[in-house]
Amino acid sequence: MLTKLSGGHEVEMVRTSHRGAYAGAWTAYMGDRVPQIYNSSMTVPERSTFFVLDAADFARFVAEWFPMAIHLLEGLFFGNQNAREILDQRERLLALGSLSAGLTHELNNPAAAAVRATASLRDRVAGMRHKLGMIASGAYEPATLQSLIRIQEEAVDLVAKAPSLSPLEESDREDALGTWLEDHGIAGGWNIAPNLVQAGLDVAWLERVAATVAPPILAGAVAWLNYTVETELLMNEIADSTTRITALVGAAKQYSQMDRAPFQVSDVHELLDSTLVMLSRKIGSGIDVVKDYDRDLPRVPAHAAELNQVWTNLIDNAVGAMDGRGTLTVRTYRDGDCLAVAIGDTGQGIPEEIRGRIFEPFVTTKPVGEGTGLGLDISWRIVNKHRGDIRVESQPGHTEFVVRIPLASPEGDHDD
Repeated sequence: MLTKLSGGHEVEMVRTSHRGAYAGAWTAYMGDRVPQIYNSSMTVPERSTFFVLDAADFARFVAEWFPMAIHLLEGLFFGNQNAREILDQRERLLALGSLSAGLTHELNNPAAAAVRATASLRDRVAGMRHKLGMIASGAYEPATLQSLIRIQEEAVDLVAKAPSLSPLEESDREDALGTWLEDHGIAGGWNIAPNLVQAGLDVAWLERVAATVAPPILAGAVAWLNYTVETELLMNEIADSTTRITALVGAAKQYSQMDRAPFQVSDVHELLDSTLVMLSRKIGSGIDVVKDYDRDLPRVPAHAAELNQVWTNLIDNAVGAMDGRGTLTVRTYRDGDCLAVAIGDTGQGIPEEIRGRIFEPFVTTKPVGEGTGLGLDISWRIVNKHRGDIRVESQPGHTEFVVRIPLASPEGDHDD
């Protein structure tokens, strides 16, 4: 029986009772060109007979007796190794390109909104300057002006506290305000009404304005107050847009681990959230994302940027399996001395014939040309580097990958 250490546990790789089975330093014939280490441990559970051959002797007689075989085996070994490294790099570049495109798209939306709001704000400020000129000309009595300024300050406060309304409620309020403005002879009332509703203002507030000023200057007073409301709404839009940009940049820095040590103690939930943000465009609106986090979990010692690559591969595969519709579930929990991250989808599942080989290089469920079959292999190697393990359960309508990472860092792991 051959086993391999993974996540602090011996995982069985091969079990056989075949007469003539062999194990050991089978790459000894390559000499110093490959690390001469044993990747697995062998256990014999029953009485057996062995023919033991020294690795150096094995290497020497294979080289002398089978030179052509060695030539072919070396070509196969190093050819596969080189191809794997090239495709591994390509897989990472493709993922980086996809993420960059998604991030650019996500940044463009709030940036464009901020530009539009800034242009509109410039027009509104110009309008306010014009109205200020009218006020300076003496069109308003001092007492009236003081009352309007108080109403203006109240309007600013109401904008900050504006309630969320349903579409039907918004429509009803706009109709009521539009009718009031029209009845009082205020031109463009139906264009003003939506701004006032968005600010949380109603007919009662307009009645207070009408009671404060004389009828001949009511239209000018409402227009001036509308400029105030629009200015506040536009500044809120700019603040929301810039906050969104800041959040996206923060997520990108968290994802890439920019300006951070390669090995560090990290909050896995921050890593998962940053990955979800980076992949939000690919996830789309047709997939519901359910996060079930155990916030009591401790931070985990890890190569954070590499773990983000694991989450990227697993989430990307899950999204691809659902073809734009379904539920993506990301949950965390404690499993013994390990932190577990489970990523599930409601897609069609992994075919049974390849389920046992899903972590092998070049094995993929995607159509030809859409995947290299290295994403899960890369993920497996990263998780294995962290002394963890990764497993999968799959059936039609439910597939879940579970990654287990030790909560305690093995001594010397940060030197990898």
